[in-house]
Amino acid sequence: MYVLQTKSLIQAPLEEVWDFFSSPHNLQKITPKSMGFQILTGGEGKMYPGQIISYRVNPIPGISTLWVTEISHVEDKVFFVDEQRIGPYAMWHHEHHFKQTEKGVEMTDIVSYHLPLGLLGKFAHWLFVKKKVARIFKYRETVLPNFFKVG
Repeated sequence: MYVLQTKSLIQAPLEEVWDFFSSPHNLQKITPKSMGFQILTGGEGKMYPGQIISYRVNPIPGISTLWVTEISHVEDKVFFVDEQRIGPYAMWHHEHHFKQTEKGVEMTDIVSYHLPLGLLGKFAHWLFVKKKVARIFKYRETVLPNFFKVG
């Protein structure tokens, strides 16, 4: 199992930050274009427990795959969790936490994931998957200032 944790400080009201991140359609705005991210079904409105969202993604250039996630937990303005049901990982569990501080909203992402294919999956993680997952969150840091003041 692999875990990636990132933190961002967003200088905006908690309600505004929550509204942005709890809308599935905004995910496309903060995902690298190279991922070919496209919502197919289930992305309407705000997230709710049990919501199933299907996407088309390009995890490797030239290779398109279906990714289906379920929003398994939501606590309004505190956290939500998306979990892969169908997709390229053997397991994907992504926690999104939001906490109001005196400096702004501290947003913490904790992604726990496991790759299929045993040793081949471990080699792929070492070779490129770890870097690709980290790049997705680094990209988000570069585009968040388009939507919020980030500090």
